[in-house]
Amino acid sequence: MIEHIHIYTDGACSGNPGPGGYGIVMEWFGKPYKKEYSQGYLKTTNNRMELLAVIVALEQIKFDNVEITVFSDSKYVVDAVNKDWIAGWKRRRYSNVKNTDLWKKFIKLYDKFKPKLVWIKGHNNHPQNERCDRLAVTASQQKNLLIDTGFEASKDTLF
Repeated sequence: MIEHIHIYTDGACSGNPGPGGYGIVMEWFGKPYKKEYSQGYLKTTNNRMELLAVIVALEQIKFDNVEITVFSDSKYVVDAVNKDWIAGWKRRRYSNVKNTDLWKKFIKLYDKFKPKLVWIKGHNNHPQNERCDRLAVTASQQKNLLIDTGFEASKDTLF
């Protein structure tokens, strides 16, 4: 029997770039099992937090033979998969692609788990999406925020 995991993610950023964070809600479909994750960063972008949320969530999966659906309000993340932008990026060796460090991590996890990505409208009273938003915003407002080393390494070429 194949298990099903639903992952809900969101990213937040106060300023772009600015302090940011991600929020994740993971549910084992059909079971009363739920986990939440969040983390804040000192200076980052909203797109990086949206993508990092999906990466961190997929990194939590400890077994194979599971069906995963990721729900995100990020067209950036969802369209990259569903419109197959990633294939073009690979062919062009990521030329002119922002957040390459994160996309490369994501692609390895995507290739391993083959999750389905579903776009949901943000700030539309979807309970899990609203929870992820609160987690992300709260994480971005914490003291002792982490350094987004990928952003710091590439910011001179992005902005």
